[in-house]
Amino acid sequence: MSTQSKNRFTPAVTVIIIFGIISMMGDVVYETARSANSQYLNLLTISAAQVGLVFGIGEFLGYFLRLVAGVLSDKSGRYWLFMFLGYGMLLIVPLIGFTMNWNILVVLILMERIGKALRSPAKDTILSGVAENQVGVGFAFGLQEALDQIGAFIGPLIFTMVFYFTGKNGIAQYQLGYKALFVPFAILMIFLIYAYRRIKRDNLIPAVVKKEFYSEHLKPIFWIYTAFTFFCTLGFVNFSTVGYHLKANNLMSDGNITLLYSVAMIVDAATALFIGKAYDRLKIRTEMRTGGLLVLMAIPFITLFLPFLTLSHSTILIVIGMIVFGIVMGTHETVMRSAIADITPFNKRGTGYGVFNTSYGLALLGGAALMGLLYDMNKIGFIIAFTCGIELIAIILYFKMNNMVKNSHQVKN
Repeated sequence: MSTQSKNRFTPAVTVIIIFGIISMMGDVVYETARSANSQYLNLLTISAAQVGLVFGIGEFLGYFLRLVAGVLSDKSGRYWLFMFLGYGMLLIVPLIGFTMNWNILVVLILMERIGKALRSPAKDTILSGVAENQVGVGFAFGLQEALDQIGAFIGPLIFTMVFYFTGKNGIAQYQLGYKALFVPFAILMIFLIYAYRRIKRDNLIPAVVKKEFYSEHLKPIFWIYTAFTFFCTLGFVNFSTVGYHLKANNLMSDGNITLLYSVAMIVDAATALFIGKAYDRLKIRTEMRTGGLLVLMAIPFITLFLPFLTLSHSTILIVIGMIVFGIVMGTHETVMRSAIADITPFNKRGTGYGVFNTSYGLALLGGAALMGLLYDMNKIGFIIAFTCGIELIAIILYFKMNNMVKNSHQVKN
């Protein structure tokens, strides 16, 4: 690891950086929209329950369809086809600025998530294969997530600037913000074409894809891990609910809401770098391939605080809550993806990512829809109780998983 870290421009690091730049530009497009969608729909007099349901369905489709995309990309080997289709569908996002029709908006929001589903398994599988025996999967996903979140930070500032320079925050301003996303989309596609040509020219991917892996089964720890992440995510307060809460109660200006989301994304990026390295170090310290899972201990505990903070009426508590939100998201996006590479064989990894992401998406669907419904009913206390109960289940599953890691140590050695 130390020798490799000195050589910063190995083929593996090159792939990770290129993929990170692609992800960064993608986030400039879709995270910009996600930071403003709830407020825009609120202006269009759409209820919190409808918003929560649509966002929940979108998240579920975005994760469930990764199972199909993962299996198909593994069987066909046409990873770049799935990436070009998936990233190409980001063209959908700027089109949101051309309509106020609820039915069309639903289709556009859902199609953006489907595009995410198409591209993600191929990218994650290749990235994990490049990294696992060269720079560490924790480092790889941590660095990619950090670059990814730079885009998530920059993106929402587009709306902040539109509100600032126009001095207004009406429907026309939101539509202008969406239309401006044509520019980063064009830049993204240029980078994607460059990445394709560069990686093909340097012959970086074939050496990874052709590596041999002999285990062919998803082990019991995979299913416990999937259950653990399901309950962690089910009790996670989605930003669709938080953004709606801030707008509906006039707790912040529209520009500050998107700015707050940007701050959370920067926290996400910083967390990703730290937690990714911690994940790899724990594997080395414990001398176990699954040893990095131990860093997940804090997630259900800190997730418990989110509804108390983000759904309060105190600006200070809300800001603290969004910082916690960023920490949780950074861990989700880094360790939860890295771990799949360590608990699944390469030839089952597309399926592993698909099953895991289906569970993750189902949790987001259930959590977002239920919390949106409870919020419409003015039952914030019920949201808090729901989160506490669900995260307690996650804590129990964590200790079960921890015991499995320890018990498997002798078998692995």
